[in-house]
Amino acid sequence: MKKFLSSFVTFWVIWTALSGFETQEMIVGAIASLVLAFVVSQYLNFSFNLSIIYRVFVFIFVYIPVFLYKMLLSNLDVARRVLSPKIPLNPGFVKIKTDIKSKTGKLTLANSITLTPGTMSVDVDDQYIYVHWIDVKGEGIEDYSKEVSGSFEKILGGIFK
Repeated sequence: MKKFLSSFVTFWVIWTALSGFETQEMIVGAIASLVLAFVVSQYLNFSFNLSIIYRVFVFIFVYIPVFLYKMLLSNLDVARRVLSPKIPLNPGFVKIKTDIKSKTGKLTLANSITLTPGTMSVDVDDQYIYVHWIDVKGEGIEDYSKEVSGSFEKILGGIFK
């Protein structure tokens, strides 16, 4: 049953991505995916945990808006610094602690930090991400982690376990 559901969801997502979100297309896609999953699922050697649907939902509807908001704020901050050269800079390398264990989660966090203007991930260790930051604020690893990756890590920690 798990292989059947995994096959059906995979086929239906591919169908929907290729044909669009019209009601008729989605109904035809669901029927075609059911038939194809029924025929093919016994020969497939994969299945996925259905909790991935929840995690993808959280990633798309929670993480991406938070990321876009943080990116907008960072863009405005960097633009303000470029247009007003009198604003003092305090560049430096900081060490960010992460509790995310999965490699994909750490990669997503490091890329999110890099894609936010004013910060760039340089290296990733077991528990740490080393970041070049345009304006270092804080006194230690806890302060740096809260400023640079705090909101990202809260959401990603729930997605990538």
